[in-house]
Amino acid sequence: MNQNEFTELVPGLPEDIALECLTRLHYSTHGVASRVCRRWCRILQSKAFYYHRKQTGFTHKAACLVQALPSPVESKPTGQPRYAISVFDLVSGIWDRVDPIPKYPDGLPMFCQIATTEGKLIVMGGWNPASWNPIKDVFVYDFMTRRWNQCKDMPEARSFFAMGAAGGKVFIAGGHDESKNALSSAWVFDISSNEWTELPRMSEERDECEGVIIGSDFCVVSGYDTETQGRFKSSAELYELSTGQWRRVEDAWRSSQCPRACVGVGKNGNLTCWAESDPNVKVGACGVDLGDRTLVTGSAYQGAPHGFFFVENNKKGQNSKLTKINVPDEFSGFVQSGCCVEI
Repeated sequence: MNQNEFTELVPGLPEDIALECLTRLHYSTHGVASRVCRRWCRILQSKAFYYHRKQTGFTHKAACLVQALPSPVESKPTGQPRYAISVFDLVSGIWDRVDPIPKYPDGLPMFCQIATTEGKLIVMGGWNPASWNPIKDVFVYDFMTRRWNQCKDMPEARSFFAMGAAGGKVFIAGGHDESKNALSSAWVFDISSNEWTELPRMSEERDECEGVIIGSDFCVVSGYDTETQGRFKSSAELYELSTGQWRRVEDAWRSSQCPRACVGVGKNGNLTCWAESDPNVKVGACGVDLGDRTLVTGSAYQGAPHGFFFVENNKKGQNSKLTKINVPDEFSGFVQSGCCVEI
């Protein structure tokens, strides 16, 4: 990291020690610390400082979940549930909830997609919770400032698409358009420049596919085309970030289930289905890899209480048995999807 950027960071302290003091601040204190002076604010918000914290091991992994909000105790549930972003800090064990998106104060867009990169959370697409019309909205949440920023819209409305993020860029592919036609098109969004760039198309249409980042590749898992709705493909397509080309992988998804939110990635890169890992999460399974452990949620059967579990990820690429964890009642709702944010 360029030390010249931190000249006289803390009066009376050597620059390397002063930098280490800032590096060790928990991310939840960054908002207050950024108000100390302009220099601290500039440093704490810089991409270079984020990567410095990451390289020195002082970032924190947390699970971001699109989760159903609890219904008021005095009323019976009616209509579709409202969703919000819940955050589970793996180190502290604390559950929290991100402030609502100002444009959608009463709940997230239905079936919106989320991903994270460089300590920021991206919420994209979905359906307007009031009209159920597909939307093209893109929002980025900064955990340092605790603020939402609305970015440039998606080039076209699409639903149930694959999404992944890496290196400050967000990749989307597949899904279906407003006429329910499955799509093979793909785009990349650069957060810093707030610009979209079209990518080469996949080899075939993939609706209700799932996106994951595997190493330096964006993987689009399964899905189906317009004429075979509901018949999920066993193949996947990898977009190689280094070459800018797609590569098809046969027999990558060996489950007949929809891959949405339930794709697990082993140490060897093989794909697994969390819904088939344990009878307790057969319905509505969602897995969020947090490094040494994976947070897995789901139900044993339709209508059963939603359970929360940890799975230890061992070095052999195999997963141990699920261990049930207790969560506060207000964070026990159904989890639609999730991702890991490194803050």
